Amino acid sequence: MSKQEMNKPKAAAMSTQARLDVAEIHDGTVVLRDGSMRAVIVVSSTNFSLKSGEEQNALIDSYQSFLNSLEFPIQILMQSRKLDIHSYLDKLRALMQQQTNELLRLQTQEYIEYVAKLIEFASIMNKTFYVVVPYSPFITKAGIMQKITNLINPVKTISLKKHEFETHREQLTQRVNQILGALNAMGLHTIVLDTEELVELLYNSYNFDTASPIQIKKIEELDLIKPQ
Repeated sequence: MSKQEMNKPKAAAMSTQARLDVAEIHDGTVVLRDGSMRAVIVVSSTNFSLKSGEEQNALIDSYQSFLNSLEFPIQILMQSRKLDIHSYLDKLRALMQQQTNELLRLQTQEYIEYVAKLIEFASIMNKTFYVVVPYSPFITKAGIMQKITNLINPVKTISLKKHEFETHREQLTQRVNQILGALNAMGLHTIVLDTEELVELLYNSYNFDTASPIQIKKIEELDLIKPQ
């Protein structure tokens, strides 16, 4: 390598955020750089193999009807993350110390030892399923007169953008409600991610090395529970 090449300034590394198409996230909505919007629904799983033949056929028919009813594209995403159940085991140890029944205490201890050995030799993964719902409004470029108006009256422009956002978000919400109804009809639990949860999802999706494992404190958290 020549001296000139060594002294040549290196190009600044682009951040992950600069490479994404995401412009902003607010009001539970992901807004892309082209103005289109995305909502994300987290969906519980179901053990298909444990269902009877009739239940399996009914579930397949419901899923087929769901797909045929769609008038817009959707994206189905599955994400696997490592589970941290040490806090869950600590809670079991505390309960074991308070257990007065000797048999139950021994059974709890054996269960704790079994799970501890299991996570020692294998990573326990949690699979989470998401449905990404899009909405892409027709976007036009402002003409010369519109640009001049924007410069003269920026307050009106901001108000207009906010009004357009609410209008488009209403259309996106209608699509989300359609998806929710179809998934709930299949016996699946669904939750629409809010702004904070969307930010966390995007961060964890692009930073797997630094994202913290999911901490499980109670066994019920291993499944998605629909809020009452």
